[in-house]
Amino acid sequence: MGFDFDYMVSLLPFLMGHLGATLQMALWGLLFSMVLATAIAVIRVFRWPVLDQLCQLYISFFRGTPLLVQLFLLYYGLPQVFPSLVGMDAFTAAILGLTLHFAAYKAESIRAAILGVDRHQMEAALSVGMTQGQAMRRIILPQASRIALPSLMNYFIDMIKSTSLAFTLGVAEIMAAAQMEASSSFKFFEAFLAVALIYWAIVVVLTQLQSWAESRLNRAYQR
Repeated sequence: MGFDFDYMVSLLPFLMGHLGATLQMALWGLLFSMVLATAIAVIRVFRWPVLDQLCQLYISFFRGTPLLVQLFLLYYGLPQVFPSLVGMDAFTAAILGLTLHFAAYKAESIRAAILGVDRHQMEAALSVGMTQGQAMRRIILPQASRIALPSLMNYFIDMIKSTSLAFTLGVAEIMAAAQMEASSSFKFFEAFLAVALIYWAIVVVLTQLQSWAESRLNRAYQR
């Protein structure tokens, strides 16, 4: 059996029809993980007692265990411990898993970016009457975002690719669609190559977007 190029091409529109679920999971995961990661990073920067230790434990667990295990724990395990979560659907569990997993990584990137901003910036803000919260929101975080952008974009790209694990929970995204088609046609190489090409195209677009964003943010620092 040779490579069936026509079959692969004909499969692309079908797979693209399931791309919406993939992008929705990635975008919701991006939004929620950024909020959670920023909160954790700020707690770790200021080293608030108890909260800082809890954040370190959270980061250690979610960075030290595979995403697939975390997804299974959230979808299959938690409802056994908390019966109120029995009604949680696979799509929600996948978003929650992506959020918790990547927030642990992003928190450390954001924390490093905040520490990379000259500490005199905070001192200057406090000297003119700002609170620490105002200084962090108006001065430190905007500058830290430029430093953290490359690593955060890399994590977002990794998050998009990691949505492929959601098919193990039964989410009908492009990986699940390719698996079903390949199982019926037995043309596994063509089906999974089509998926790979779609992911690759998305990553290429995001890489170009990252380059453009970095250029815009660095414009004020160029001489």
